[in-house]
Amino acid sequence: QVQLVESGGGLVQAGGSLRLSCAASGRTFSGDTMGWFRQPPGKEREFVAAITWNGGYTYYADSVKGRFTISRDNAKNTLYLQMDSLKPEDTAVYYCAADPRSAYTRSSYNYWGQGTQVTVSS
Repeated sequence: QVQLVESGGGLVQAGGSLRLSCAASGRTFSGDTMGWFRQPPGKEREFVAAITWNGGYTYYADSVKGRFTISRDNAKNTLYLQMDSLKPEDTAVYYCAADPRSAYTRSSYNYWGQGTQVTVSS
């Protein structure tokens, strides 16, 4: 059974940092693009960042560019999201996803985690 399990969420003050992890099991994603999405309260799930199979290309939403860094360790089958300079508007449930046809397109991802809550207080 393929699973993506996020961890590292929590409560942090504005300006702080968190590092999210997404551990994959059941199959390797070393040949696939992987990404992070988030769903703020009362809003739709939105693209945050994506990374190609070897880390050669990364993509970011404008709202997080310069503050968030996506990375991966294929040997550990794990995806990461380093989040710095956090803002209250970053509050959301964060999801990792894998194996898309298009890195930016939510509906094209074939595998999803259950999500981890990130809350940024002002």
